[in-house]
Amino acid sequence: MNRRNRGANTNTNQILIDMAVLGLAFLFDCLLTIGKYNDRVTIKCLSIAVIFAVIYILANKQGRIYDVTLFFYLDRFYKIITKSWLIASVSMAVVLFVYNPDNNIRVFYYLFIATAYIFMAINTIFSRFLQTVTTRYQAPRAVFVGVFEEYEKFNYFLNKTSMRIDEIGYVLRDHNENKGVGIFNVLGYMDELEDIIRENEVDQVYFMVHKDESPERYREYADLCLEMGVTVRMVLDSHSVRRTNSFVSSIGIYPMITYHTITLNTNDQLFKRVVDFVSSLLGLIILSPLLLIVAIIIKLDSSGPVIFKQLRVGQNGRNFYMYKFRSMVQDAEEKKKELMEQNEVKDGMMFKMKNDPRVTRFGRFIRKTSIDELPQLFNVLKGEMSLVGTRPPTLDEVQKYHRGQWRRISIKPGITGLWQVTGRSDITDFDKVVELDLEYIDNWTPFLDIRILFATVLELLKHKGAY
Repeated sequence: MNRRNRGANTNTNQILIDMAVLGLAFLFDCLLTIGKYNDRVTIKCLSIAVIFAVIYILANKQGRIYDVTLFFYLDRFYKIITKSWLIASVSMAVVLFVYNPDNNIRVFYYLFIATAYIFMAINTIFSRFLQTVTTRYQAPRAVFVGVFEEYEKFNYFLNKTSMRIDEIGYVLRDHNENKGVGIFNVLGYMDELEDIIRENEVDQVYFMVHKDESPERYREYADLCLEMGVTVRMVLDSHSVRRTNSFVSSIGIYPMITYHTITLNTNDQLFKRVVDFVSSLLGLIILSPLLLIVAIIIKLDSSGPVIFKQLRVGQNGRNFYMYKFRSMVQDAEEKKKELMEQNEVKDGMMFKMKNDPRVTRFGRFIRKTSIDELPQLFNVLKGEMSLVGTRPPTLDEVQKYHRGQWRRISIKPGITGLWQVTGRSDITDFDKVVELDLEYIDNWTPFLDIRILFATVLELLKHKGAY
């Protein structure tokens, strides 16, 4: 796990947008000069544009323009992009002076840097407008706890930044506080925090620490959140509280310490989502003939719908419908109650049973080969699941979770995961499942995902542990 998370406050989306805008400026200039240059000159011009873009992005990053905690003042942003543009332009001018290219390349370069500045100036306003419009799209769901007056002042600064949160409501510190003093959407009291997290799909909890009180007052509840895999942001007037798995940033005059149990690095999250989206899309296209054949056989084999969808619990308690090819009889859920006594998983935290009588003839084959899981690629495409993650539990299973087990759903569930490739259905101890899930959460890297995907393929080839 990336404990320090140096990139946690980096607006990766804005970096990608700036790169795309510079690419658009290059294409625009190519259209203006079409037919004037041969391929050799065009390739050299592209090389110059790429180097310019790299220098420009690095200069912007040095100016903190991609830091989501930076206040958005238009004059400040224009000063930063102008400075970055000058650095990139002068740097490339020096390169051209030393390189001494032909006049066509020089003319193209002058045209490009002018176009690039105009496009970036427009992009600065457009990006802010786009951010305002999409501010709640996939933004973390957050609740605020503590002194409401501090929240009001903090929120003033927060609204000036690029940080995106979906404000769910406010939690009062104790029962002596009055709910009717202008506090928005009161969810309850601090001693009810665990239930509030469970019921409201909470991703982050902001503790607003007043300058006259100690952060220790919130320690117990911060630990509760971390045990459940919920990110904690301690907003205070002091840098006195530190942990190894924390990082310090600031919103206006408010230093903010963030505690976390999973990586918050936006680069990692973006990488994982891009891989999920591209892989699931390609998978669905390539496997479409197989999906069609399986659907036809299921329809011929037994009565009922081809796709079985079931309400499952996703990241931090979000509910979604998970798709699978139907491998059981149509009334399988009703018959499950009669079979609970034969459940092989201890404590009934999950349901596993060999030779389940509800499974159809063709269903045994697609379960053995895990073909029944393929429709979950649609869940991955929609962003509800990931290729690799933790097993998505049912609603009744989650209701039995104690606080420490809740953390296993602090990330998106996956089609496969560490516990599947470690033992799959051979593991009947739910505590072992949780242990493996938390090991994955605490040690996630892109390479771990790749290793699990390869191991999953090997497990399927061996037909081991699937029933």
